[in-house]
Amino acid sequence: MKAALIFSGSGPIVILTSHEGLEDRALLKRLAVKGITKFIAFPIPIDVAKAKYGVHFDIVCHDLHETDDLRVLDFDGRRAMELLPFDVLGEPIYHEKPVDSAAGSTP
Repeated sequence: MKAALIFSGSGPIVILTSHEGLEDRALLKRLAVKGITKFIAFPIPIDVAKAKYGVHFDIVCHDLHETDDLRVLDFDGRRAMELLPFDVLGEPIYHEKPVDSAAGSTP
């Protein structure tokens, strides 16, 4: 299992996923379905996420299975920023949906 703090246009969220990594194609598709196509993700050590979120972490994880590979642990960006100090975050991963050449370039 992986945890990450994701900064997107709608604000920060914390996710849990059973995908191999935060750049896994299937995970990127799942995020895109939720409208998250451009983001900066910071991996969070799973033990840190568990310690910071406590019982809520256990509740969210309880239903996380290989067939149900994405859960949002925290929708409240302000709380996520308060709970997670920068020194526990991993190296950032930048993702930007490629520009569709048939649609032309974006300004």
